[in-house]
Amino acid sequence: MNHSLRMSALAAHLLAGAAMLVSTGAYAQEQPKPNPLAETPDSGTMKRADKEDMTVVLKKLQDLGVKPIDSRSVAEARAQPSPADAVKAVLKDQGKSAPMPAVKMQDMTYPIADGTQPLRIYTPENAGPGPLPVIVYYHGGGWVIADINTYESSALALAAKTKAIVVSVEYRHAPEHKFPAAHEDSFAAYKWVLANAGTFGGDPARVAVAGESAGGNLAANVAIMARDQKVQMPLHMLLVYPISGTDMNTPSYIANQNAMPLSKGAMGWFVGQTLAKPEDAMSPMLNLTTKADLAGLPPATVITAEIDPLMSDGVMLAEKLKAAGVATTYLNNEGVTHEFFGMDAVLDDARRAQDFAVKDLTAAFNKK
Repeated sequence: MNHSLRMSALAAHLLAGAAMLVSTGAYAQEQPKPNPLAETPDSGTMKRADKEDMTVVLKKLQDLGVKPIDSRSVAEARAQPSPADAVKAVLKDQGKSAPMPAVKMQDMTYPIADGTQPLRIYTPENAGPGPLPVIVYYHGGGWVIADINTYESSALALAAKTKAIVVSVEYRHAPEHKFPAAHEDSFAAYKWVLANAGTFGGDPARVAVAGESAGGNLAANVAIMARDQKVQMPLHMLLVYPISGTDMNTPSYIANQNAMPLSKGAMGWFVGQTLAKPEDAMSPMLNLTTKADLAGLPPATVITAEIDPLMSDGVMLAEKLKAAGVATTYLNNEGVTHEFFGMDAVLDDARRAQDFAVKDLTAAFNKK
């Protein structure tokens, strides 16, 4: 099969993902092994903290009536309860409320090609004298669903724990705005932060990028665009279960094809909604591990979840970064699923993963 036929076949496979039938089972069969970086001093595997916590959240998500994303219309998928809603419901059942860190919030906008997009600035209180370092954070949702409100817990935790300002970025979503609209907006937001950090107490010389899932892909691409366009590079990249390829036959896609809250079918649906044309499936922006040039990027922290179709994506990205000479730490978290990172209100595993990330971010900000 020649290259063009292979490309068309892959694109057709991706665009047909929405037709897959997906169960709501959370646990899959044999899990893929973590990557070889786990055997090095700067990487590892986090053993599960509590076997019940993750199950409780997933059960609550089912109780809230969530249906497989790939069986929903875009409007229905956006209206469904999110994992963040499940966490709030679990806390309510326990007679608790989510702890509110001592963080101030301010809503602003930044300019894009044909208008503006929202962003939210989280400033930790009692962080000491400024200016403070800044983390530009990109939320997940497959470039189609969710927003800065859905992922607020992650932004709050990072701000409180790093004592840095977190700028959580909204961007245009597919299918209304196809690829690469979200990537273009993400870079515009990063450049806006560099130019305006001083106006909200941030240090423009100490800026990192971070993201979860689709947002992890955006964060990595922002660093690549900064390098290629000779814009100030971020000091560090925090990439949490990032989308880093379009191969949906990796070990973790196979092992976790029916996982909650993210399945193989859901990923096919997201990609199908996002691509403007079939050949976009071959873009280096979507294929960080096979087509992108990763040399010269800032140090990275890559965090994955064991029960997640994207675990292999994170594994391969960590390996590719390290092979390109990028200082990289990697952490796989056993017994948890996609979206666990922001569940610190109910998951010890999330708190520990956040602490792992914060250690690297703090070191990057304090490096002379």
